[in-house]
Amino acid sequence: MKVLVAVKRVIDAYVKVRVKADQTGVETANVKMSMNPFDEIGVEQAVRLKEAGTASEIVAVSLGASQCQETIRTALAMGADRGILVETDAELQPLAVAKLLKAVVADEKPDIVILGKQAIDDDSNQTGQMLAALLGWAQGTFTSKLVIDDGIATCTREVDGGLETVSLKMPIVMTTDLRLNEPRYASLPNIMKAKRKPIDVKTPDELGVDIGPRISVLKVVAPAKREAGVKVADAAELVARLRDEAGVI
Repeated sequence: MKVLVAVKRVIDAYVKVRVKADQTGVETANVKMSMNPFDEIGVEQAVRLKEAGTASEIVAVSLGASQCQETIRTALAMGADRGILVETDAELQPLAVAKLLKAVVADEKPDIVILGKQAIDDDSNQTGQMLAALLGWAQGTFTSKLVIDDGIATCTREVDGGLETVSLKMPIVMTTDLRLNEPRYASLPNIMKAKRKPIDVKTPDELGVDIGPRISVLKVVAPAKREAGVKVADAAELVARLRDEAGVI
């Protein structure tokens, strides 16, 4: 079974994001970048499937600038076998990403595609669902547990009311939730080995995909700073402030 894992290069989760002065986006120059945390969970799940003998090959794919090769190398160090970079400097929106991944799937013919449920930069939570729709495949989104047996994937999903278990016929698209697993750290020997693993570079034109944007961002602003709280002497003063100052009652 072949596993295709999508990995995205994003601003590191522990970096404080700053809005550009012209309000066209967030500042990425000289900012630490890392693999999207949900995608790390996806790579870990693929590696566990291979260690269990369920998967035979893991292909990590990333879309974006040439620096995305660093993100692919991280996936290779974690245990992926080879990488694919669809290189473009254009800003990619979820639909464009889904179309590019569909083209890669057509070439690679994997049995399962694993994506993070969302990226921490745009929080769109759309790509996995769009890809499944474009492929006409079953989808297991927000998966917190995965069992594959005899061509059937059983996914436990986190939903508003608790947990839902679905049985899906392969091939499938799966998106990862936080509780699926705990990603491993890449060891130094594996980091060195990752440098020798192949990365195939393609372009959207080679894949025949139109990546033109469908949405225009008008302005990006930082959230307003929260005002300091105040202490009240008793419940009567609290009610008075909520009525007279806040106007909420």
